[in-house]
Amino acid sequence: MIQRETLLELQQLRKDWQKQNFQYTREQQARYNELVELRRSHVRQYYADGKVWVGPSNAGKVMAETEA
Repeated sequence: MIQRETLLELQQLRKDWQKQNFQYTREQQARYNELVELRRSHVRQYYADGKVWVGPSNAGKVMAETEA
């Protein structure tokens, strides 16, 4: 399953969960667990492929300009 489809289906299940007084049916719970595990495997694959930044944040820090 494509990662985008996984996220969209998870989002829809969460909306249904809210409409159903915050309870899943057995089928919905099984599907939710399956999708969460699939999402976690996608994220593990991102880490394995080096597509996730693992290091300190440089947000808000002044960058030193280099002269050419």
